[in-house]
Amino acid sequence: MAQKMASTIAKVVGRPTWQQTMLRIKDPKKSIPFYTDIMGMTIIDTLDFPQWNFKLWFLTTLPEGEKYSLTPGTKEAHDYMWSIEGTALELTWNYGTEKDPSKKYHPGNQDNDGFGHVAFNTDDVYASCDKLEKAGVTFKKKPDEGRMKGIAFAYDPDGYWVEIVKRSEANKIPNYFNFSQTMMRIKDPSKSIPFYEAFGMTVVRQKNYGDFSNFFLASSSNVDTSIDYSSLSDDEAKSKLSMMFGPILELTHNHGTEKDDDFKHNNGNEEGREGMGHIGFLVDDVYTACDSIRELGYGFKKEPDGGSMKGLAFAYDPDGYSLEIIKRGGIEFGDKRVETP
Repeated sequence: MAQKMASTIAKVVGRPTWQQTMLRIKDPKKSIPFYTDIMGMTIIDTLDFPQWNFKLWFLTTLPEGEKYSLTPGTKEAHDYMWSIEGTALELTWNYGTEKDPSKKYHPGNQDNDGFGHVAFNTDDVYASCDKLEKAGVTFKKKPDEGRMKGIAFAYDPDGYWVEIVKRSEANKIPNYFNFSQTMMRIKDPSKSIPFYEAFGMTVVRQKNYGDFSNFFLASSSNVDTSIDYSSLSDDEAKSKLSMMFGPILELTHNHGTEKDDDFKHNNGNEEGREGMGHIGFLVDDVYTACDSIRELGYGFKKEPDGGSMKGLAFAYDPDGYSLEIIKRGGIEFGDKRVETP
């Protein structure tokens, strides 16, 4: 049962919705086909910044059969991207990394690392893993390995872990795979859970495994407002979670870390350990949203008027993860636009 944590934290204004998870990639010619051809995602937009030598791809799982007619990189695709109610996977490529044999991004899951994995749901984990293996995908864990049977962890081209999770009901979601979660470790749930609830997220399941607990949070577009998730049994919550089409944010707490004043998770942006960069939220107005975010007390990596890109902010969460705060509808990013065909 998802117990409610008492919180006096005021909600962030401007209807925040979880819009992205960002991963750095070394070679887009490997990573883009992995997520599109193998995992079934669609590129809905790109932002290219030759003046700063990097490019971004935004991918999401569209409902099976839905055709995406916009051209990534155009104004129309930008308008769509910065207005979506769902969540995209942002892949960031710094020009030239694919030519550097020594370049390798840090996928997480080592000592004190915060980022854990992304995940995709499917009807049949075993059949899916056979399909992935035939496509040349390698695994950290196959479904029958380890103590937890029936789930798997594949590697993407950069070594990030990709969890493969079984849906509770087959043949209800037509997509073979759907992007279903981002996992990050947290030090103290009494701080992190109210923080993300202030961003409009709802705890739809939590589970205590003895030495660690998982909290699963969904953004408003992924929540059924007719359901009191805190009243569900764990089996009921797990079943409903597995049938959500959009992704959830999984926050993992290793018990006892909250009592260690010196403990701190790596946030994915430390020199030599760069990998997962941030998650992002759309808001109606960045400046007024940041006024309320400032009251949460965890500070900013970039204020809205800081740096060269005005109207865009990066806030810190209680563990020091970066949260990009973006205006719903977008801003003038200064990217090299693609002409509309």
